[in-house]
Amino acid sequence: MESLLQHLERFSEVLAVSRTPHVSTWDPATVRRALQWARYLRHVHRRFGRHARIRTALERRLQNQWRQEGGSGPAAAPGLTNFQALGRCDLLLSLRLLQNRALGEAACHSLLQQLFPGPGVPGADEDTLQGRLARLARRRSAVHMLRLCGSRESPVLQEDALMKTQAELLLARLREAGRAAAAGPGGLLSSLWERVPHDNFLKVVAAALLLPPSSPRPRGEELEPGTPSTAGEGRRELVRWLLGRSDIMAAFCRRLPAGVLASVAGRHPELSRGYLGLLTDWGRQLRYDLQQGVWVGAEPQGVPWEELYGRFESLCRAPPPLKDEVLTALESWKAQDGGFQVRGLSVWTDLLLALGSGT
Repeated sequence: MESLLQHLERFSEVLAVSRTPHVSTWDPATVRRALQWARYLRHVHRRFGRHARIRTALERRLQNQWRQEGGSGPAAAPGLTNFQALGRCDLLLSLRLLQNRALGEAACHSLLQQLFPGPGVPGADEDTLQGRLARLARRRSAVHMLRLCGSRESPVLQEDALMKTQAELLLARLREAGRAAAAGPGGLLSSLWERVPHDNFLKVVAAALLLPPSSPRPRGEELEPGTPSTAGEGRRELVRWLLGRSDIMAAFCRRLPAGVLASVAGRHPELSRGYLGLLTDWGRQLRYDLQQGVWVGAEPQGVPWEELYGRFESLCRAPPPLKDEVLTALESWKAQDGGFQVRGLSVWTDLLLALGSGT
């Protein structure tokens, strides 16, 4: 075990150096050894992905390295931050070397020979590095072209081409994670949450939840247990992940527009219940200001009355059964507060009155 952990530390350093001008000193043999090292760690990931003790030890070592370096130095190089990253060591190393202009001509030629050996050269497995690089290049090219062709974001999330493409790629990555990653789809989503801008990621998740149903995977194509086999199962993984992370669920329901959340709630009843639960908590934090005659938040970062009303209004514009469920919930909360028809006594009474009058 200790030897394996030392290998992990040394490769973290190699991965960090691959982005610096120091690769100018690398010769073809160094490039080959670095790729062999990366493939070895990928083998470790595949072999011990379901071995809890070894996986936990490797995760702990990676996290300790990150904390000790304080976000700088070799151990903190973006990419090798968790056990899941070991499964793409060779991909990370190859991309960094290909993008590093300091790599010498001979070393670069050797790298290209390793990555693209040509026809008739057998690979170690079906999921070759060449194939994964090609898939990554196609995905990046698609996103880049969409950014060039549509520089302005569509006001309707479901109709935004870039968001839809990113959503489809996310669902595809969830299928791959179910096959290759020990932590599974949930681990992939948590890793992405830690590494990408939150607001954009929440939009991508919402777009994925709103994608139309797709056809099931053809018969005969077997998957490992726990692997999302269709886009529908990928969306269920997203729902489970959101409901399992209360902090992210709260951010999802607070940062996204009311109309988007109403559409998501209409498609996914589990999220609808979670969303209503959060709206209940936010409403109960409001206090009525007698002098101003308005509902105000007890905390500066709380949800204001106007936003709460707007979110309920959007839900009440949704078709049944969502609209009926929301109105029933409001009536129930109003009854718990005494069922008064006087403004200022219950936030739920005032919401029902406002929704009924449209003001």
